Formats: sequence, C-alpha cells, structure tokens
Amino acid sequence: MEIKKQYDNKNFFEKYSQMPRSNKGLTGAGEWHEFKKLLPDFEGKVVLDLGCGYGWHAKYAADHGAKEVIAIDSSEKMIEVAKKTNFDDKITYEVDDIGSLNLKSDYFDIVLSSLVLHYIEDLNSLFKNLANSMKDNGYFLFTVEHPVFTAEGSQDWVYDKKGNISHFPIDNYFNEGLRESTFLNENIQKFHHTLTSYFQALKESHFIIDSLIEPMPPEEMRDLPEMVGEMRRPMMLIIKSILNK
Repeated sequence: MEIKKQYDNKNFFEKYSQMPRSNKGLTGAGEWHEFKKLLPDFEGKVVLDLGCGYGWHAKYAADHGAKEVIAIDSSEKMIEVAKKTNFDDKITYEVDDIGSLNLKSDYFDIVLSSLVLHYIEDLNSLFKNLANSMKDNGYFLFTVEHPVFTAEGSQDWVYDKKGNISHFPIDNYFNEGLRESTFLNENIQKFHHTLTSYFQALKESHFIIDSLIEPMPPEEMRDLPEMVGEMRRPMMLIIKSILNK
C-alpha cells in the first residue's frame, strides 16, 4: 500500500476515528498545549494546513482571523470528515500528494503541519517547495514524531518476563529511511529522519528555527491510558521556524 493511502484503509480509519485527537479535536491532542503557545497572529493571514486530517488546525486558524486557509491531505477519507466536521467558508479542503504539491509562489503567510512529516521521504524537496510558496518572514510550524521515537522502527516498548515495561528501544538512529511499525493494530510505514536532518533541511531552505520543543503531556492528561509512559521518552517534536529569503 502506498504510504499516502494508508489512512484510507477502512479498518485503520475506523480505529483512528475513535482516538481522542479525532473526536475531541485539539484538546484531545497531548501536544496541543505547547503547540498553541507558538502560534503566530492569524489575523488577515493566508494559511496552509499541510496534512490537515480532520481540519482542526485549519478551523482554528479560520476562527482566529485567517483570511484564507488551504487545507491539504493525501487521504480522501480525512478530507471527507474535515469538510463535514470543520466546514468554514474561508477554508478550502483539497486531496493531494503532500510530497509533490504544486503551490503558488510567495502566497502563504503561515504553514502549519501536524504529525505528517514522518510520512515524507524527501524533506529537502518539500521544504524548498514550501519556502517558495511562502512570503518572506512567514512562519512554518510543525509537529512530528520525535527521531528517538522513530529510530528503531517498532515504536513499542521492550517488556520484561512479567510483561511490564522495561525500556524503550533506540537503535539504527543514523540509518535513515523507511520504517514499518504497528499503529492501532495495523501495519503502517513511516520514514525516520534524524534531528540533524530536520535542522539541515530547514536551514538549506532558508528557515531559521525560532523554537524547538519536546512536549510533555499536560499533567491533567498523564493518567489517561493512551498517555501512560509518555514521561519516559520523547514521542513528539515541535519546531517553529521563520523564513528568511
């Protein structure tokens, strides 16, 4: 199955729809409390939501003054839900291959991307495409699975003989590329990139890193079943950058 079509798998999509971040929106996402702090002023801005999913970030931008929001996802099923769940006259939802977008030059003030870039093999080409599509001094903010989390591939704990969590495996860190793991009891493919690769890809496209955060779940969420263990290793990375052409 093509990586870009994984979320259109019926069984997988049904399971994904039951996740807190799917049915509760931004408040159900453990990283939102940190990501929200970094968001720029949306008033009068043109925004690109890259890998928009259900459209929660696109709707947030529209609700906070964005003039126009283009929300793109590779999954037809995601876009179907987004159009119903987060409809807004200022949002245009599109199904497209994120890795090969045809975007207007010097058009966007802000680009947002939530948990998408670990599905992209060629970061350099994507970031150069985004830089070309953005206005100077525009903001590019994204969350991605932490390189520590993606390195070994299985994205599962190592357990002791009693079935208790022993530790989280980190292996083949500098061997970048395709990884196969299990997510929601389904096989799924992603791409592992090192922290250096994220930094260099941004730098080569003239983005300057403004903030880098390894978010911890907020205290009120740490006892939830899906958050157990999230204080033991970083799962996500948040980067806010500014384009300096």
